[in-house]
Amino acid sequence: MYVTADEDAIAVDEMGYSMSRLELESDVCDSGKIIPEVSSSSQRSNRPINILDHEIAQITKLRSGPHELLSHVEPGRRDLPVSTVKMLARREGNYSGRGRFSSADCCHVLSRYLPVNGPWLVDQMNSRAYVSQFSADGSLFVAGFQGSHIRVYNVDKGWKVQKNILAKSLRWTITDTSLSSDQRYLVYASMSPIVHIVNVGSAETESRANITEIHEGLDLSAEDDGGYSFGIFSVKFSTDGRELVAGSSDDSIYVYDLHANKLSLRIQAHTSDVNTVCFADESGHLIYSGSDDALCKVWDRRCFIAKGKPAGVLMGHLEGITFIDSRGDGRYFISNGKDQAIKLWDIRGMSSNATCNPAYRNYEWDYRWMDYPPQAKDLKHPCDQSIFTYRGHSVLRTLIRCYFSPAYSTGQKYIYTGSHNSCVYIYDLVSGAQVATLKHHKSPVRDCSWHPFYPMLVSSSWDGDVVKWEFPGTGEAPSSLSKKRVRSRYFL
Repeated sequence: MYVTADEDAIAVDEMGYSMSRLELESDVCDSGKIIPEVSSSSQRSNRPINILDHEIAQITKLRSGPHELLSHVEPGRRDLPVSTVKMLARREGNYSGRGRFSSADCCHVLSRYLPVNGPWLVDQMNSRAYVSQFSADGSLFVAGFQGSHIRVYNVDKGWKVQKNILAKSLRWTITDTSLSSDQRYLVYASMSPIVHIVNVGSAETESRANITEIHEGLDLSAEDDGGYSFGIFSVKFSTDGRELVAGSSDDSIYVYDLHANKLSLRIQAHTSDVNTVCFADESGHLIYSGSDDALCKVWDRRCFIAKGKPAGVLMGHLEGITFIDSRGDGRYFISNGKDQAIKLWDIRGMSSNATCNPAYRNYEWDYRWMDYPPQAKDLKHPCDQSIFTYRGHSVLRTLIRCYFSPAYSTGQKYIYTGSHNSCVYIYDLVSGAQVATLKHHKSPVRDCSWHPFYPMLVSSSWDGDVVKWEFPGTGEAPSSLSKKRVRSRYFL
C-alpha cells in the first residue's frame, strides 16, 4: 500500500496495523511518552544540533506542516509529532473548514513514511553501478554501469527491463545519464567529448549502438580544439527538452541546442574539472556548476557581461565539489563536497567573484585512494557563504551524489546522499539531524534516487547491486514491484 496525496483517505482502516515505527512513535508521543525519531544507529550523538535559521526553514515548514486546526495539541507539546490518526479524525470533522487535506497536510503525513524497509533487489550486475535515476513521473528508472550497460526499467510493470542499452564509444564508465521530460529520449555520457542520445520509447528492447538502433552522437568539442579530447562528467536535459548542459574535464560548461543540432555555448567556467552542472529551474536561464576548484558558480544566460563571467560565485567548500542538486526554484541548491560535507546555498548571498583564498592545505591528499586527513576535519572556510552544512556521510573514490527529497510527498523536508562507506544517508533539512541510514551495500554508493510520489528509494553501488527501499508498512508483505528480498538490516 502506498499513501499518496491523491488518495486522500489514506486507508484509515489499515492505518493502525501498517504504520512505520515513525508513526507508532508519534502515537506514543500523544500519550505522553517520548521516543526518539528514526536515526542512523542505536547510539545518537550528544552533540547539539544547529537548527537552520533561514527563510528556507520557514518555507519548508509551510510546505510540510499540517494546518494548525488539524494539528492542535495541548500547550507545551508543539514540538512533538502530530498523530496522523488524530489529523484524519479532525479532517473528518472538517476542523480546517476545507473538508480535505491540503498539499502541506499530505506532505506532513507522507514525509513520516520514510523508505527504510528492505531492501529488495532490482538488479545485480557484474560491474560497478554509477547512475540511478527515476523519471519525473516515477514510471521509469535508469541505471548505468561501468561495463557499458544502461538499463531502463518500467516501474509500473514490475521493474521489467524496457530498454537494455549497450553504450557506444564508452571510455572508462557511464559517467551520467539524463531522461528528457517527456521520457522519449535518454542521453548518456562517458569520458569522451561525444554524448549519445537513444530513443527510449522505441519498440526495440535490446539497444546496441548502430546495430539494432541508432545512438546519435553529439560532439561537444569545438572546431578550434585541435582534436583535444576531454570527458563529460555531468549532462542534463533542459525541462523543455530543447537543450543539454554538460560539465567537462577541460574546466568548461557546454550547452548544446538539440533543435539546431549544434553547440550553442561553451564557457571556460572554472580552473579545474567541472564535475557537476544543472539548470536551476524550468526557465533554463540559470545554470549551476561545481568544480574541483571548490567553487560553486551561477551562470545567467540572459546577461553575460563578458564571455565566461558568472553571475556569482559561492565559496565554502574546502575541497572539490562532486554534485549539485537544485531545489527547482532558481534560488536554493545543495552541493556535495570532497571535504565530506553537503552544503545548502542561497544564491542571493553569492559574490561577484572568488575574493577569499582559504590557504588551508598543509597536507597531500587525493580522494581517489586516500582517506580524508584527520587534521582537515575541523577546518572551516574563512569566507563560507553556505547557509547550512550536513555531515556524517563520506565522499571518497567517486563523485558521490546528493539530492532534495521529493516536493510532492515530503515538501523537500529532507536531503539524502550516497556515501563511500556503502550507505545511504537521509538528513532533516532544517535540523541537520541524520534521520535514517540505509545499510546493505558492500562498496561505495555513488547514486540514489527517491521516487517522486511513493515512499521508495533506489540505491546503486560499485558492488553491482541496484536495490530499492520502501515503506510498505511494518510486517506488510513486499509490494508487487519487488523481485526479491535481499538479506539486510535497516535502522530505526
